[in-house]
Order: sequence, then structure tokens, then C-alpha cells
Amino acid sequence: MCILCDAGKPQDHSLKQPDSTQLGRRDFLKASTATAAGTEPMSLFSPRPAQANDSDAPHDSGRPGRRYVIRGGSVMSMDPAVGDFVKADVLVEGKKIKEIGPNLHAWGAGEIDARGKIVMPGFVDTHHHQAWTAIRSSIPDSILIDDGSGRPSAAQNYFGNILLGFAPRYRPEDVYISELFGGLAQLDNGVTTVHDVSQIHHSPEHSDAAIKALFDTGRRAAFGFFESAGAGILGTNPGNQYPQDATRIKKRWFSSSDQLVHMIMGGEVYLGDASTVASWTLGRQLGLQIAAHILSPFGIRSILDRLTNGTFPNGIQVGPDNLFIHMTGMSDPAWAKVKDVGAQVSIAFPIEMNMRHGMPPIHKMQALGMEPSLSTDVETNLTADFFTQMRSAMTMQRMVVNQDILNTGDFTTFVGGVAPGSAWPPPPAPPAPGSLPLLNVRDVLRYATINGAKHLGLGGKTGSLTPGKEADIIILDAEHINVFPVNHVPGAVVQMMERSNVETVIVAGKIRKWKGKLLDVDQRRLRNRLEDSRDFLYAAAGVTQNLFR
Repeated sequence: MCILCDAGKPQDHSLKQPDSTQLGRRDFLKASTATAAGTEPMSLFSPRPAQANDSDAPHDSGRPGRRYVIRGGSVMSMDPAVGDFVKADVLVEGKKIKEIGPNLHAWGAGEIDARGKIVMPGFVDTHHHQAWTAIRSSIPDSILIDDGSGRPSAAQNYFGNILLGFAPRYRPEDVYISELFGGLAQLDNGVTTVHDVSQIHHSPEHSDAAIKALFDTGRRAAFGFFESAGAGILGTNPGNQYPQDATRIKKRWFSSSDQLVHMIMGGEVYLGDASTVASWTLGRQLGLQIAAHILSPFGIRSILDRLTNGTFPNGIQVGPDNLFIHMTGMSDPAWAKVKDVGAQVSIAFPIEMNMRHGMPPIHKMQALGMEPSLSTDVETNLTADFFTQMRSAMTMQRMVVNQDILNTGDFTTFVGGVAPGSAWPPPPAPPAPGSLPLLNVRDVLRYATINGAKHLGLGGKTGSLTPGKEADIIILDAEHINVFPVNHVPGAVVQMMERSNVETVIVAGKIRKWKGKLLDVDQRRLRNRLEDSRDFLYAAAGVTQNLFR
């Protein structure tokens, strides 16, 4: 049974997928032991009322043999071998990009008019806690942990309020709706791929709910199997099966490599050496990438030193299969090892700056010749909008470099007869931040697309518009009042655009958003179910709902 078929949207089930990915929402509600008795089943994917512009979308997109061409857009491929085009076409066949170039001949193919639009690969988010969608904006002033200051930022601290407060109260159905709604919201934003760091694995039922939501969203995703956040500390999760449940999960859900969702092993190092040994060993036995939060608090600096200098128990060491999130405040020897082994680093610029994780390590990575991917982290206090991520990365890096240069000058001398104060001082010598080049819009676009795909092991499938890769494409409105006229395509995307410019979103050839509207999604029912979940979580956590507190 398939929830989309039930809702009157027939699907092609010919691709090899685990049988469990086709469970209907009704089946899920019946199967969940946490669902209240008597809950009336509903399809969260009931077709929304037909829109006048739906009929001109190419039909059956993404199915084998179905072809359509995106015509006349400014194409930014993010692949140096393909290049960019002021005006060109993109031919999609089935789930893959077939050809890119001006005036393509595609007899019998459907057409998408992209004149006045920018066509580029979808964004890739390498670290997002989608399970917290129901508690968005709940701690807008917070820092990571309570610093004892008694200030609002301390009172709202993330560790106490989210990990020890809300997280242990999640039921499987709360996990499902937050994961689903959060994923659809990011599809709407042009993020076609996510690494969902779901620290909500209180039981196998919780894990299955998170995975079902990722499949049902229809977005490319890496399922991050992390710990039972909060509940593990409080001992309120007798059904906890982390990390050993990874074996069952991989067999049940991820036996095929030809599907939109794959698996990453969460291997948090601050949970203790025994947990790290168990999760990293099992992850490597299963052939999974291993991800972990690496940041200034919780004594992680010394732990990473041991993981990089060969003194960690059982010979566990960092390797090319590691994805490290944040990497704030780490030692120079640890950084050197991370670079040498080819481990990947995801930076969440806005969150790190706001929540006292430490300085986003972009300057360290530049000095080492490394590049990050971008991640949104948590919506409990900051937006997951990917245009914000790109702008924050560029602004933060340039602020530090510019100030470092300004600090070396006195602005009192004449230069070539020009008035005092008009000559920039020379950049300082390495390794000062002022010696580094300023980030530009091409850099952060690369971080947001092809770097993200590579860091999740998907560089051969997505991240760029390359013939032979899968068609994860976004079409951006360049005639919108907030960006018109466009005089520099990369600059317009990074420095001018936001969610309203994301007109069409395509994942593996299938059109998921068309002319500004998500397709095949009943948002009213989704909102109702998310509100119900939010109300339950607040009540269960003993938090009074006050919209202005």
C-alpha cells in the first residue's frame, strides 16, 4: 500500500525499494504502539485543491523513459567541465540529466519554460535535526549549555531545554510528522538533499518513524542513526537499541543502493569511549559513513586528539569515512590528521556564531587547503533557509579577514598624493586571517551544492548539473521584484535571493514543487497534525505555551 496511490496519485514502484517504504500513513498509525487508541486515520498526502497552473507541468516526471526539457534558462551547472550558459536547455530523461546545451532537439519531450529563470543544482544540507520541527523557534535566544549567568540565553540553553526537555517526550508519531513537515519545508526552499541527524532513537519504532518520513518526503536524504538524545541520559528509554539496531535498520531499509535515502552511522564521541568504540566499529563493519558533532564544549578537543594520535581504545582512529560537524576549537595536530586522512567537515555558520559553539573554522580550513559543506543544524532558534547559510558563511569569513587587515593600518599617511585614510594597509603575513583570500559567491555556492554531495558520498549522483547524474534541479525566478534585473547570476543567487525565488524543485527527475507550490501535499492537514504534536510535546515537557515569552 502506498500513501500517494491511496491519495489518487499513482506511483511507479518498479524501482527496487524495501517493502516497508511503501507503508501507508494509515498502516504506520496502526503499527505505532504510541498512537492513541481511536485515532482517525488520515492521509497527509491527500491531493490539495487543483491549481490553475498545475496542468502545464510535464506529466509523469521521473519515471523511466519520460522526457522533458527545461528551456531557455541561465544555466549554472556547478561542474567546470560543463560550464555555465547565459541561455541553454537541460534535457531530463527518467531520473537523469541527459544533455545540456543551447537549442536542444528533444522531439516529443515535455517542456518547461525557464526564460527569465536561473537553473542550477539543488542545495545539499549536510546536518539538519529535522525531528525538532514541531518546536521551531522555541528557544530563539539560547546558547548551547547553561553558563550560570542567569540571563535569558542561559535559561533557554539548548542542552537543558531541547535535549533534556522536549526530546525524551517524543513518540514515534511526533518523530514522523516533524521529519515529514521539516523535509517538505526544505524541498520548498530548494534543498534537494539532507543529512538528517536524528538524535531521537528512543526505540526501534522511533527509528522506523524517522526513516519512513524521509522516504515519504520524496527528497534525497542520508538517514543519520544517532543516539537517544536526552532520554539516554535520563534513563527514560528502556527500548533504546542504539547503536546495535543499526544492523536491523540497514537490512530492513537500506539493502539497495539505488534509492533516494541511504544511511549514515552516528558516532558521537562525548557519549564515552565505550559508546564511540561500539558505534564506530559497527558502522565500519556495515560499510557506513560515520558522523559526529565535534565542537568546543563537552571535552571533545581532547577526545579528538586521542582519535587522531593513535591513543584511543581498540585502535579506533579517524578516517576518510568520517564526517565531522562543526570542528570548532580543535587542535592543530587534530586538524592536520583530519586533512591527511580525507575526512569531511560540515560548518553550520549561523548556529555556531549564535550558540557559542566556537568560531566557525572556515579560516583554518582555508589555511589547510580544505573546503566545507554547509549545514543548517537546528530550527529551534534559527532558520534552515539555505540562502541564509550561504550569506552567513560569506559575511562571517569576510568580516574577520577585513578587520584583521584594518587592524594593521593607522590610516594617517598620504599615498600618491591621495588624502590620509584612503589607502588600505597591506594584508598581514600568514597564518593571520587577513592573509587569506576573501570568500566569494562562487565559493559558497560550491559549498552549498557539489561539496555537500561529495561529503555525503553522493558526488557521483548529484550536486551538479552533469549529464549522467540524477536530475536534482532547482529553477529560480530571476524576474522577481527582489532580484530583477540580474547582472551577475551567482551574485544574484547568493546575495539577493530567498525562498520566494524558488519556483520549481526537481528530485531525481520528479517535479516536487511547480511554479511556487509543493505538489501532492495537503498542507492544511500537515499543519493540523504538526500542531497536535507540538501541543502534546509542550504539555509532556511541562512547558507553558506563551507566544511572547
